[in-house]
Amino acid sequence: MTGFGNEFASEAIENTLPKGQNNPQQVAHGLYAEQLTGSAFTAPRGHNLRSWLYRIRPSVVHGKFEPYTQKTWLSAPFEGDVSPNQLRWDAPEFPKNPICFLDAMHTVAGGGAGAALGLTGLAIHTYAITNSMGAYFYNADGELLIVPQEGALDVHTEMGNLYVEPKEICVIPRGVKFRVYLPEGQKQARGYVCENYGQPFELPSLGPIGANGLANPRDFETPVAAYEDKAEKARLVAKMAGKFWVVELQHSPLDVVAWHGNYAPYKYELTAFNTMNTVSFDHPDPSIFTVLTSPSTVEGVANVDFVIFPPRWMVAENTFRPPYYHRNLMSEFMGLIEGQYDAKEEGFVPGGSSLHNQMSAHGPDAQTFEKASKAKLTPEKQEGTMAFMFESRLLLHPTQQAMDAKTLQGDYAACWQGLKAHFSK
Repeated sequence: MTGFGNEFASEAIENTLPKGQNNPQQVAHGLYAEQLTGSAFTAPRGHNLRSWLYRIRPSVVHGKFEPYTQKTWLSAPFEGDVSPNQLRWDAPEFPKNPICFLDAMHTVAGGGAGAALGLTGLAIHTYAITNSMGAYFYNADGELLIVPQEGALDVHTEMGNLYVEPKEICVIPRGVKFRVYLPEGQKQARGYVCENYGQPFELPSLGPIGANGLANPRDFETPVAAYEDKAEKARLVAKMAGKFWVVELQHSPLDVVAWHGNYAPYKYELTAFNTMNTVSFDHPDPSIFTVLTSPSTVEGVANVDFVIFPPRWMVAENTFRPPYYHRNLMSEFMGLIEGQYDAKEEGFVPGGSSLHNQMSAHGPDAQTFEKASKAKLTPEKQEGTMAFMFESRLLLHPTQQAMDAKTLQGDYAACWQGLKAHFSK
């Protein structure tokens, strides 16, 4: 199923969906009708999110939740100070012992008051996994935007399954139950996750770009209904107010036989992004590369934007083509899926990441500056690269575990120290 922000309908057994109403007295095949809402009932039509699920057992069938230990997936407030220093990490190493997506989540930074206070802010995580999940999981604190960097993920959700590879993304809405598998024959996977506590991601307004460009709604895919009819013990883990809880079920919670609505998991192939760029001079602002945005209460200032830097032609004349030196109101967390990033040809590695907080200066390293300042400005195709950015109006507080990680590059700032003064009267 394809499209974004529309009403979808899918059924694993034909003629399961009721005709003409959502909650009939008796649902086909003895199923239960259950509504899952991702917005207030009174939200405007364009932002009203809900789906009807027709399932073997309603979600309310469970016992008492007990605390669950997950030591590396953190929520604000974090310990330690936030400094103006630029930060950069190498790619996380794969653990020697088996570890799944849930237990491998490692919080790097977060912004806002945290999920416990609700509906604002974000947290950024990495994962390096060597095993499939045994338990099922849902997140009551926010939606998860998953960015695979190495290895695919087979994501089984209440609404169906999504197979997500590097250079694709997957979004799991708040409250949706799921389980992540390593595909058969694959031993490991690695990537990034943005946990969005704020308003759900949506497509940005196109403004002067017009009707076409950036991410097209038709390229987003939602799952086809697929259910598990298993009457056996299963664990369900929940995250709420920054804490984790677990309950034992006597059945699979992925037992939705049919569903319809506009609140569902989805995936998107980043290579389908229609890049806008300059055809005259000057390097455009990175906002033109926005795939998805989570709006804030201030119009035009995002809770978090998801931005990519894909392969593209560079044709600007009489221009310093790499990203300009800048200090931002917005905080920037960057990751690299493959290849090189044009502002950092060395040191910024696939699977690695960097954090440049509010008003912290950053830009091309000395080597890139010298090369770009003298380059012959012929049309040039940037190929074999895919970088991305989680950009937020909020200060991103790095966690102590990220600051203590052996992957933190202690000499990152040295990449700018070779920038010389060329001033002459």
